[in-house]
Amino acid sequence: MLGVSGGVDSSVSALLLKQQGIEVAGLFMQNWDEDDSGDCRAEDDRRDALGVCGRLDIPFYSRNFAKEYWKGVFEYFLDEYRRGRTPNPDVLCNREIKFKTFLHEAQELGADKIATGHYAQVEHLDGEWKLLRGADQDKDQTYFLHQLGQSQLAATLFPIGHLPKSEVRKLAAEAKLPTAQKKDSTGICFIGERDFREFLGQYIPAKAGEILSVDGLKVGQHTGVFYYTLGQREGLHIGGIKGRPAAPWFVVGKDVEKNILYVDQGIDSLWLQSTQLHSEPVHWISEKPKNPEFRCTAKTRYRQSDEACLVQQLENGELNVIFDRPQRAVTPGQSVVFYQGDECLGGAVIASTNSKMQQRQETSAT
Repeated sequence: MLGVSGGVDSSVSALLLKQQGIEVAGLFMQNWDEDDSGDCRAEDDRRDALGVCGRLDIPFYSRNFAKEYWKGVFEYFLDEYRRGRTPNPDVLCNREIKFKTFLHEAQELGADKIATGHYAQVEHLDGEWKLLRGADQDKDQTYFLHQLGQSQLAATLFPIGHLPKSEVRKLAAEAKLPTAQKKDSTGICFIGERDFREFLGQYIPAKAGEILSVDGLKVGQHTGVFYYTLGQREGLHIGGIKGRPAAPWFVVGKDVEKNILYVDQGIDSLWLQSTQLHSEPVHWISEKPKNPEFRCTAKTRYRQSDEACLVQQLENGELNVIFDRPQRAVTPGQSVVFYQGDECLGGAVIASTNSKMQQRQETSAT
């Protein structure tokens, strides 16, 4: 059972499975009940997915998982923003919807395995299932898949994981698939073309407050600290400040209780730098690393280059991660994901860092 999204990646996945002689059907997931605000294009995507299945002569199914999405993903999404953190719903969506709810529904429909159009690869080695990076390093999606486990990987195929995106487009065009020239979707599906602040404001009431420089000077007014994330430059609307250089301002911290947004000038501000992070309990894809301390590489955001680090495993399952060089804008609520070469080992939600801003806030709190 292939998850068909109406995009080119799942379309070519269907094509390749069909060419390999695998008995395949497509299942379209609707994860959000649309209202009249904005355009999530769900019906257009459903129509494109149906068109691909029709052209390839494979069965098509459609299911509404909006209730499961709301409970398993969206409530967490809102809770994290209320705490002043920046969540990554794509990670939770993969764990709770695509590789749990969807997998269960596929099995109920008689499927032995599921397939998706993710840029990732699976390998069975020494009795364990390994999650490997996609061949196209620019499109690799293992960062979003690091919460998967052995049973999920054993039941999953990634038909395009070995291909570059350019080849996927070429195959779609040669097969005259209706999605061959369709643009890739970006952002969070349920927001669609809506303004993010307006959308979030429907669930978390906005409260305006002060924007302060790190030395306490009021430099502007924000519309709600929930709307900003560390390292953000856009949307601050800070004009020229007397006595300050004309360098751009960046978000370096948030105080939710006092409703204050802290900013500093310069993309490489020291207030954005950290060398260590502490995580929530980690999820390992296969066996837990035997050594309490080990070296590997890690990413703290999607598309980031791998960074060398030392991982210290704590008895409660949490981690201390010490990087070889300072990292910019490591953000609580996002995920740190670990790698040994091309193998994705797993990951965890970032709880805190040793940035100057966080250290100052912790000191003032005590």
